[in-house]
Amino acid sequence: MVEKKISITDVARRANVSITTVSRVLNGVATVNKEIAQRVQKAIGDLKFRPNPTAQRLARGIQNTAIGFVMPGYPGIFHSFYAVELIRGIGHGCESLRLDLIFHITDGTNPLRSTYAGGLIFADIIENRAQVESAVREGTPCLVINHIVKDLEVSFIAVDNVKGGFAAAEYLVNLGHKRIATVTGNMQTQAGIDRFEGFESALATHGVECPPDYVYKGDYSRRSARQASERFFSLDNPPTAIFAASDDMALEIISVAMENGIKVPEDISIIGFDDNPAGLFGPVGLTTIKQPLFDMGEEATKVIYEIMTGKQSGTVRKILSPDLIVRESCASPSL
Repeated sequence: MVEKKISITDVARRANVSITTVSRVLNGVATVNKEIAQRVQKAIGDLKFRPNPTAQRLARGIQNTAIGFVMPGYPGIFHSFYAVELIRGIGHGCESLRLDLIFHITDGTNPLRSTYAGGLIFADIIENRAQVESAVREGTPCLVINHIVKDLEVSFIAVDNVKGGFAAAEYLVNLGHKRIATVTGNMQTQAGIDRFEGFESALATHGVECPPDYVYKGDYSRRSARQASERFFSLDNPPTAIFAASDDMALEIISVAMENGIKVPEDISIIGFDDNPAGLFGPVGLTTIKQPLFDMGEEATKVIYEIMTGKQSGTVRKILSPDLIVRESCASPSL
């Protein structure tokens, strides 16, 4: 159950003063009667009220507020198309709105000092749920990217990963493939779970079996994709198509295939997820599922700013649709 947020109205009622008086005390206006100011401060302490730093700055006429972007610190973060595109989208949004951007990499174990920013954007919820819950509890405007949050009163903008996984598998089935394998994303992430769910659902819908040997639990890294593809290619009855839950993994599978004299797409079809531009410049153009990462980051910045400035009340929940991008890495099976 979400705790009730303490508002400036609650403080005013507790101190038996007007909201304007509370605002003047919060903003350090010297003309407020000392006894009244002390009464307001006591009410703030009793209620554990945490004023919105952005609202305070705006009340003083300071428009250049800051947004904090919180991202899980995983290996290779600055080589990740996912991370770079989100940073680029949020950065572009901040530039357009004349906002400062503070980037925070976290492992989820330490509490955030959220007073440094008027609002927080979380890139997914991976082992840092406590930080999100704390921000919501303290009344800090916050929004989660790339995670559909069903059990917490927080805004989010996410991609329909189930739909993306379904589209990838269905495209391969429609090409005539019956032996379809997958390298999943990190199954501790909602994206990894949902893409695999969509993949399985599409195969089941079309009556295509997916034996355990055709599923490799990856982690979005090229290393896991290499291990997966080496296992797939050594099977007595290898797959004729592979869905990789990220383009980085799909590109690594293509590399392993070429090293083993396996032609793409003549011998095996490969489809990825992301629409990383790197997929355009390999031996074959990579067919993929495009998720609008830049747009998601930019939209998140606009939404959090509207929440910070009071233009948007309540939670904002948006689920964006991914798109199938057809290139040269998939074809009908030759066997």
